[in-house]
Amino acid sequence: MTGIDLNADLGEGFGRYGLDGDLEVMPLITSANVACGFHAGDPRTIDAAVAAAREHGVRVGAHPGFPDLVGFGRRPMRLTAQEITSDLTYQIAAVDGFCRRHGLRLHHVKPHGALGHQAWHEPEVAAAVIDAVTALDPGLVIVALSGCVLERQARAAGLAVAREAYLDRAYRPDGGLVPRGEQGAVLHDREEIVRRARRLVSEGTVTAIDGTVLRADPDTLCLHGDTAGSVALLRAVRTALREDGALAA
Repeated sequence: MTGIDLNADLGEGFGRYGLDGDLEVMPLITSANVACGFHAGDPRTIDAAVAAAREHGVRVGAHPGFPDLVGFGRRPMRLTAQEITSDLTYQIAAVDGFCRRHGLRLHHVKPHGALGHQAWHEPEVAAAVIDAVTALDPGLVIVALSGCVLERQARAAGLAVAREAYLDRAYRPDGGLVPRGEQGAVLHDREEIVRRARRLVSEGTVTAIDGTVLRADPDTLCLHGDTAGSVALLRAVRTALREDGALAA
């Protein structure tokens, strides 16, 4: 792949609550991270998301989270390594099954929410994620924050890694994300987000909330599908990256 990948977290409906916005987002991205049913999603939602990805030529990844529908997987949980590995095995296999149904190959795994944050910083959680991926398909790509524990351990295990940077989230000086409960954690300004995307591609850097310049060197850029105005924001980012000849084909 040449150029930067543009991804979004999708398939986050449940039961009667579908997300029509997925159909608008899908043509604007190159990779979709599909919720697996534990923090959001269900069989019909996964099926629809994978079908839409196939229609638009979008790579599909599994986006597994903690078993926490009420908290949308954004609340920390203290599970054993075995519990995390078995939960991820179940979730990744579910999305892989729907990929097979639609003639696609599952491309990557990106841990969601609190699970992702813990895997970035905690070696035991990162190892549990890697164990699940390795057992299912060591050819799957791990999507992780640049420089985090998960990236280092995945590379040491011989797995491919896509370093991710966020377009709509504020960064702390240590390279982590500002918690969603804090003011300014989520970005909404279109011009600011477009500038960030262009800078991440051209310079590989992002500025933290205190002005610290961080090295990111991303392979993929994420803008969350549930961020207010995500369709317009993604359209603006896609247009800018296309103008710069930087978007992956």
